[in-house]
Amino acid sequence: MQDFNWKKLQNGSDIRGVAIAGVPNEDVNLTPAIAKILGQSFAIWLSQKLDKPTSDLLISVGRDSRLSGLELMQAVMEGITSLGSQVYDFAIASTPAMFMSTVTDGFNCDGAIMLTASHLPFNRNGLKFFTAQGGLEKKDITDILNLAEKNEFVISASQGNITKHDFISVYANQFVTKIREAVNHPDHYEQPLQGLKIIVDAGNGAGGFYASKVLEPLGADITGSQFLDPDGTFPNHVPNPEDKVAMASICEAVVKHQADFGIIFDTDVDRSAAVDQFGKELNRNRLIALISAIVLKEHPNSAIVTDSITSDGLAKFITEDLQGVHHRFKRGYKNVINESIRLNQSGQESWLAIETSGHGAMKENYFLDDGAYLVSKLLIELAKSKLAGKSLTDLIANLQEPAESEEFRIKMLVEDFKTLGEKVINNLQDFSSNQTDWQIVPNNYEGIRVSCTADDENGWFLLRLSLHDPVMPLNIESNIQGGVAKIANRLFAFLQPIDGLDLSAFQK
Repeated sequence: MQDFNWKKLQNGSDIRGVAIAGVPNEDVNLTPAIAKILGQSFAIWLSQKLDKPTSDLLISVGRDSRLSGLELMQAVMEGITSLGSQVYDFAIASTPAMFMSTVTDGFNCDGAIMLTASHLPFNRNGLKFFTAQGGLEKKDITDILNLAEKNEFVISASQGNITKHDFISVYANQFVTKIREAVNHPDHYEQPLQGLKIIVDAGNGAGGFYASKVLEPLGADITGSQFLDPDGTFPNHVPNPEDKVAMASICEAVVKHQADFGIIFDTDVDRSAAVDQFGKELNRNRLIALISAIVLKEHPNSAIVTDSITSDGLAKFITEDLQGVHHRFKRGYKNVINESIRLNQSGQESWLAIETSGHGAMKENYFLDDGAYLVSKLLIELAKSKLAGKSLTDLIANLQEPAESEEFRIKMLVEDFKTLGEKVINNLQDFSSNQTDWQIVPNNYEGIRVSCTADDENGWFLLRLSLHDPVMPLNIESNIQGGVAKIANRLFAFLQPIDGLDLSAFQK
């Protein structure tokens, strides 16, 4: 392990690596041996954090459906128990469920680990860590990796025990209870979703439980639900609400089975999206608008914290139609969550932090980004709407949506890509300020956002640095057909003379 690059495993506030060989140029760096050390490192970190000996710790461990998950999970548990700590084995679980095991009576685990790499390809895997205070921060992961690199663990004479628990059923029942109480159906209290056909697409990830353990007990007809069985080869489509093929699949299923609602989860269920009865997507800006409408009915004047690429129409809808505060912040689910927490601490109520990716966290739910919680809030409103003879999507009838929306991912071909990216953004600020029909948008927290007011553009763009990769994502929206191409062409002409950029993304 002397030459092993532990830092390469860090991905912000998670750990991610290559767990399966066979993909060109992707060497395996997350092996069972590495996973065991990471289990030991987390136990030591937790012991220091809680000021408890490792022999007094109780840690829960779960995984998604990835092919490497079972072996890596076993290694993590061996690492933890080697230091005398007790382990609860939850088998296949969701990332939010793992956090909930730290705050649910009867479990109250000191810490939790989820083995997942979210929507990444089948050969990847990773670890997410939790305490009762929530997910770990970037610095915590750095500290855990430093402990792993030192590898100075004192093996306990008395090994800890591994006990299996069906926690996903406990977690699912929390939603069943919540939905029953919130809908409070006058005739069908136990089954408030009776008469509704709701389709779940789990993409062969960990979210299949929601159909059988939440929807069916509530009386919903789940006929047409698809890809519920865990399968780490992901044979049908990528479990990712941002993936066009995945969204097309759930939309098609809703129309084919004449369902009232469709739900799609990512691999580890911390993200979700939905589909209305007409097969229209309720994701990205539409999902944010819908949950914002629900939140602002419950908590008037709340700040809704979103990432930086939300549309102008959404901002107008939140501020003017819903009379809320739209706080557009940085990309990254931890960024929007921490900003929402910060606003609450500063005196501005903020009940929702949500990314266009489908990561949504609510103040009422520990600011946990939980895809199952998010759709449960939507289902409560769906059932109430049916009782009132209305449609759920009536809530977003006034949302103005762009005619076109596109993301271009501009690769940077130099080693010091951050310096190049910052130079490009600075130059673009100078260039944009000299364009009579472009205005730099104030109060922008990352990159540069510009409003494009020309009649044949009528939209905006945002150019920023990726959080981790040598890429500059460029998001463009326009309220007229052909507007994105007009804005893109002007930006291409600006970027073309700059060395070190791969502009092939513009060719599409």
